[in-house]
Amino acid sequence: MDWNDLRVFLAIARSGSLGAAAKQLGVSHPTVGRRLQALEQLNGQVFFRRTSQGLVLTAAGERILYLAQEMERSALAIERRIAGHSDQPEGLLRISSADWFAGYVLAPVLDALQRRFPLIVPEVIPGHRLFDLSRRDADIAFRIIPFSEPDIVQRRLTTIRYGLYIAEHLDFSPGSEGEGLGLILMNTAQAHYPDVLWLQKRYPRAKTRFTSSSRTVQARMCALGLGVAVLPCVLGDQSPSLKRLDVGEELPGRDIWMGYHQDMRQMDRLRALADLASEMIGGDTAG
Repeated sequence: MDWNDLRVFLAIARSGSLGAAAKQLGVSHPTVGRRLQALEQLNGQVFFRRTSQGLVLTAAGERILYLAQEMERSALAIERRIAGHSDQPEGLLRISSADWFAGYVLAPVLDALQRRFPLIVPEVIPGHRLFDLSRRDADIAFRIIPFSEPDIVQRRLTTIRYGLYIAEHLDFSPGSEGEGLGLILMNTAQAHYPDVLWLQKRYPRAKTRFTSSSRTVQARMCALGLGVAVLPCVLGDQSPSLKRLDVGEELPGRDIWMGYHQDMRQMDRLRALADLASEMIGGDTAG
């Protein structure tokens, strides 16, 4: 059985449609349809039926799902082992991190990496999505949440300090509970973040004026005078249009975790970045 056909089968099973599977695999919609048809004709079975909710597995599809997943795990393990034993530090290195961390904390590390190993090509994938490192959605990830997935090598790199910021041209004179104050916050999905809870508790009568999951966007809107924002000090302090406010207390900080799959620990280019990150930012409180 052709592994490429099984990859198509798994993509359809996970996404529920030919179009979504095609987008996930980076191929055309007709290609996915042809591969599914070839797989079903080869085995004399129909693996999916069409419903109003999309494509769902038939009993025959259910029977091969686990075996296809096992084949996928084996194929991915082979890819990781091969990638993890390259002869020299060169090639693409996919890095997942928040945009502000990549731009203000990781950038000097990546600059040093390029100077030492010019054949390595870092590719930063910014955002809050928790990539599946076992599937090589990314080779290495930096994030504020510890890794709970199995077989992940992880390290707490540093603790990031946060501060309360306002536009440089504005005065800060809210009421004792924030009357008349505008807040710039993380969006709904990150409403549980310690800085959001701190800001809402500190100024319970302030009004939310803007939300975004991007700290750099928050910083820009803050600089335009839309309201106050809690930002990583490494970002806020380097923004000339912002000033940090003295609120008489330390704001909650966040730990930064670095992680990668254990099968990748011998990949030269990953090891080079991990060592540099540990050397340049590991252990210190950034901000």
